[in-house]
Amino acid sequence: MSFDLNVVSNTPLTPLNDIDEVAILFLNQVGYFPKGYDPKTDVTDIRDSVPYKLMVNNFLERMDKVWIVEDLATSLGCTKATVYRHINKLKGFDILEEMNVEDTDGNPRKGYRIRYGSLSKAWNFTEAHVQVAMENYRKTVDHLQELATKKGEKHAKKR
Repeated sequence: MSFDLNVVSNTPLTPLNDIDEVAILFLNQVGYFPKGYDPKTDVTDIRDSVPYKLMVNNFLERMDKVWIVEDLATSLGCTKATVYRHINKLKGFDILEEMNVEDTDGNPRKGYRIRYGSLSKAWNFTEAHVQVAMENYRKTVDHLQELATKKGEKHAKKR
């Protein structure tokens, strides 16, 4: 699984009390919406877009519920492919978990929900991925520094 998250300098959004405002700003910051996102449908506001409604109206409003893709596509008025595209982006943050659930006919299906039914708990996984990524960057930077120093010493000896 790919882990992909934008990390930008930011100020906590805690002074804001409107869930829509906080969600839009936060989801933009972490890269859920592509930079300069412009919904491809006839919606007039990002709040009416599929990725926003999927995250806020489905996953956040019902964190305990396991959602089947077909049900999401129906409720969002879009294709299953569109739902999967946005689910994969959320899976890239590692905040969703896959679970087995029965559809309305009693058939086993794969469903999705916010990990542990809690965005706060799910975010712990995201933070752990960021920490590992930063540690790996640090190792690479230290190694690059070492290689550059060795190369510099070789050039100094030749002069």
